[in-house]
Amino acid sequence: MVQYTLRRRVHRRVLVLRRCIRHVMDRIITCCLGKPVHYRMLPISVMTPPSGSIASPDTAVKAVRRQKSSAATSGRESVDSNLVSLKISLLGDSQIGKTSFLVKYVGDDEKEGEPQTTGLNFMDKTLIIRDARISYSIWEVGGDKKSQDNMQVACMDSVAILFMFDLTSRCTLNSIPTWYHRARKWNQTAIPILIGTKFDDFIQLPLDLQWAIASQARAYAKAFNATLFFSSATYNINVNKIFKFITAKLFDLPWTVERNLTIGEPIIDF
Repeated sequence: MVQYTLRRRVHRRVLVLRRCIRHVMDRIITCCLGKPVHYRMLPISVMTPPSGSIASPDTAVKAVRRQKSSAATSGRESVDSNLVSLKISLLGDSQIGKTSFLVKYVGDDEKEGEPQTTGLNFMDKTLIIRDARISYSIWEVGGDKKSQDNMQVACMDSVAILFMFDLTSRCTLNSIPTWYHRARKWNQTAIPILIGTKFDDFIQLPLDLQWAIASQARAYAKAFNATLFFSSATYNINVNKIFKFITAKLFDLPWTVERNLTIGEPIIDF
């Protein structure tokens, strides 16, 4: 019994001595390295293999690559978070120059001659304003009666509606109230803008006829609380200016364009 007790004491002291030596060695190694070593844990999906299998190094590498790819996708999404998508509608009778107007602004000449098969034509254009990207999705509704069935799709969620007429065709101007009331059935909040197209042909008309058309257009614009522009896609008159006006209204930006009510000049009335 005495020998057994003595052996136990010696064994305990040896264990204590080993622990002390191990602790001292750990401190010495830490001091030699100068700073603690940090280990990065792999994701659980990499560390934990499926039941009944062992995760190979190739599997772990593939999982890490998938994570990097996911991080890259997340980075692109954060960039796209600066993209603001806005919808604009173009309405008016047939053959008044809606498509030419749209193509002139977007700058896609190849689409001007393409036929409309569904009564809807839409194009996109992206602008950069104050470190934000503004993407305009512009929807043009065909002027025939069959295409007017698409007005609900085109007008809903639009931030602005462009009511267009041919300055050289009085009947297309007379159709504007009908277009306006149909559009307001689906959208009550969009910014209304009245646009007279083909100004380059309009100035060839007699002055008294120009005055009569301009007066009627201004009366409609006032009744609809809309801004009036005379434009020409052929000579790019007021095309870009109209969309600058829309952007200024939507984002409360400075608007420096002045009214122009002079007959024989491209009218701007607001």
